[in-house]
Amino acid sequence: MLIFSLIATAILVGIDQLIKLWAVGVLQEKGTIPFLHIGNFEILDLTYLENNGAVFGSFAGMRWFLVAIVSIMLIICLWGLIHYRNSSKLLNVSLTLILAGGIGNLIDRLFRDGLVVDYIEVKLFHFAIFNFADCCVVIGIVLFIFYVLFVDSKYTSKKEESEGKQKENA
Repeated sequence: MLIFSLIATAILVGIDQLIKLWAVGVLQEKGTIPFLHIGNFEILDLTYLENNGAVFGSFAGMRWFLVAIVSIMLIICLWGLIHYRNSSKLLNVSLTLILAGGIGNLIDRLFRDGLVVDYIEVKLFHFAIFNFADCCVVIGIVLFIFYVLFVDSKYTSKKEESEGKQKENA
């Protein structure tokens, strides 16, 4: 399972970087390209933006702080993938997504002068502009929270129940 997670991470990081290369090469010149519109109803546009902060521009200009925090998060995710590799597919998928998204944005921070390339603009309700790596992180975190709240608690209670029965039989 660990090999699958590492291969999936590499593929997702590759997809992220290829899209960002396209955004820098094509989208940067145009600024915005209409993407998903139904009649006059604008849903998504592709809009080039270089972001030097984190979520909603927080920690703007704090490149090395963000690099450090993301690096710590990546180490924790990698440790989790190694340590819990046989416990749950859902946990592995969530950690893989977080790892891939974190690496994708870390590459930008390190090799694009601290700027992360964003390009997905939700026009439907004027949300932030984000990228594929951000999507990976958010989906991974949602799956991780679901795992902790609903899956892990059932696994832990079943494990405690079986350990209790073993003690009774001893």
